[in-house]
Amino acid sequence: MLQQIPNLKHTNSGNFFLIAGPCVVETEEIVFEIAERVIQIAAKLAIPYIFKASYRKANRSRSDSFTGIGDEKALEILGKVRQQYQIPVTTDIHLPHEAAQAAMFADVLQIPAFLCRQTDLLTAAAITGKTVNIKKGQFLSPQAMQFAIDKVRQAGNGNVWVTERGTTFGYNDLVVDYRSIPIMQNFDVPVVLDCTHSLQQPNQNSGVTGGLPHLIATIARAGIAAGANGIFIETHPNPEKAKSDGANMLHLSKLENLLEQLVKIKQCFS
Repeated sequence: MLQQIPNLKHTNSGNFFLIAGPCVVETEEIVFEIAERVIQIAAKLAIPYIFKASYRKANRSRSDSFTGIGDEKALEILGKVRQQYQIPVTTDIHLPHEAAQAAMFADVLQIPAFLCRQTDLLTAAAITGKTVNIKKGQFLSPQAMQFAIDKVRQAGNGNVWVTERGTTFGYNDLVVDYRSIPIMQNFDVPVVLDCTHSLQQPNQNSGVTGGLPHLIATIARAGIAAGANGIFIETHPNPEKAKSDGANMLHLSKLENLLEQLVKIKQCFS
């Protein structure tokens, strides 16, 4: 039986949940290596887990950047993870017509931050009946996310999450405002903190996004203390060779120690 998707709306409703995996499906081998390891860690620490990988990367700085191995092939790999391990899977979509296809393989449809105001995309995701995780735009206040949430609900789907992933702070940098966590929880939705994309340094002169991965633990610990319902972490066994977002990923070998710290923090505030 497929593990149930967490629906934790309140900070005192048990452990936080974890969304984790590689940025994009690179190979079946890497996907399964990461999934198996994170499943082991999450089970040990009693953390509800959703596997994450994009089946295609549509938002890249340069036209020669890696975008994927092919939609059908990548989605099939996500489906294999879901079936073999009986865990929920999430992936992002970029255009309305992608929603129905992705929903065949995923339990949570992620709306990228730059697309969080796209009405047709939100509606298409909503009508699949899947949980919709909307990433807050780097250009929006947390208060403004009410309207994105409303679009999903008005399409008949009440299963909505919101993810904080930093706010544009001048050129080539982001900053996390932890006040956004309780503000968006007031909309009666679980709020996830994206601990890796929040540390991106986008639009570098080289055309390759930079990052500050040594601060992932700082962002995560502060997020749990601030009451985040879920934590989003992109992780990879070899970030320096990852085909997307390697500059802000957490090395897979460091994940268990970090999650142990977060569980202890969560217990202190429960």
